[in-house]
Amino acid sequence: MPRLPGLVVTDHLFTVPLDHAKPDGETIEVLGREVVAPGKEDSDLPWLVYLQGGPGLASPRPLEAGGWIGHAVDDFRVLLLDQRGTGRSTAITRRTAAAKSPAELAAYLRHFRADSIVRDAELIRGQLSPDKPWTTLGTSYGGFLTLTYLSLAPEGLKTCLITGGLPGLDTTADDVYAHTYPQVVAKNDAYYARFPEDVERVRRIADHLRDHDVRLPDGDRLDVRRFQSLGIGLGMGNAAQSLHWLVDGAWDGTELSDKFRYAVTEHTTLGLDPLWAVIHESIYAQDDHPTNWAADRLRPPEFAPDASRLLFTGEMIYPWMFEEIAGLREFAEAANLLATEGGWFPLYDVDRLASNRVPVAAAIWHEDMYVDVALSLRTAARIGNLATWITNEWQHDGGSASGGSVFDRLRTLAADLPPV
Repeated sequence: MPRLPGLVVTDHLFTVPLDHAKPDGETIEVLGREVVAPGKEDSDLPWLVYLQGGPGLASPRPLEAGGWIGHAVDDFRVLLLDQRGTGRSTAITRRTAAAKSPAELAAYLRHFRADSIVRDAELIRGQLSPDKPWTTLGTSYGGFLTLTYLSLAPEGLKTCLITGGLPGLDTTADDVYAHTYPQVVAKNDAYYARFPEDVERVRRIADHLRDHDVRLPDGDRLDVRRFQSLGIGLGMGNAAQSLHWLVDGAWDGTELSDKFRYAVTEHTTLGLDPLWAVIHESIYAQDDHPTNWAADRLRPPEFAPDASRLLFTGEMIYPWMFEEIAGLREFAEAANLLATEGGWFPLYDVDRLASNRVPVAAAIWHEDMYVDVALSLRTAARIGNLATWITNEWQHDGGSASGGSVFDRLRTLAADLPPV
């Protein structure tokens, strides 16, 4: 059992079906990392499973008993899941893509959405907590997973806590981007209002990228579109400040500096988490209608690369990324198949959610750039036994940035709801 400051950590590796409809077929592995306070290793504590944001991102690696984890281990045995395809679970990588044809890869990736993740969690609960439902804490996409969990297996849940993650129950990818693009514009407005000198600085960088063949350290070309994708973090607490300092130190004489190019590589190399990019739009697909690259189709004209005030884009995946980012090229054809084909499994049971009895406490960030507040409020009104806390005190990363206060407030909010 590795020991960290204030934490004892134990790794569990579970074997699960790739396709839960075929339990005797191909299997994959899912890692669950148990975290408990020192001295409580043998205590009969209830479980809290953390549903990570994403999609396609590994669970956070604990460093010490800080933030919400430090608060949670006072009363819970915490399980940090590397959701299928991520981290130390059977991961989706370029090797995965190279071993399959595009059609085989697209079919394989269809098993890495919320319904499969929830069924993994229930299988794992059957081994760790077979006689007791557990509490969940879902952040961002983890909130999407929570509603799928409530739709498919509410008997496995005692209480659900959600931060910034109430999706539209029957909205399309088109609906999502129609709502979120204006939020991205608002974050750009706020960025330039705080740092007005960056309007000219950003335009100068974009003009240089237009007129020169600038290469990143991995050999990829840095063009204006990729530069714009640095805005993906503008909905987080300190991202605008970080972007400002990146732009402020961009130049080495008349060339873009090595430090700048390395930083851009770090922030835009989606190939490091290819699953995040490949299945991103599919998390909004629930019927026979393909998403058909919704973020690209709905991109407003004010995001044009030659705009006098260049706007950064947000959490949007575009077809060009699979052509121009080295780590994604192996996935290009499969990603296009996922974008242009329908036949998706429905992720939410609207009737079951309406009659839900599991206590659910959800924090809704009023200025959320990623999960639109209007869609979240519409969903909250359609779920039984759910209480909301609506605030602009935090950005999308409030669950982790708050040092545990958001977690504590949601626990208090849930405790006032009727128990199952």
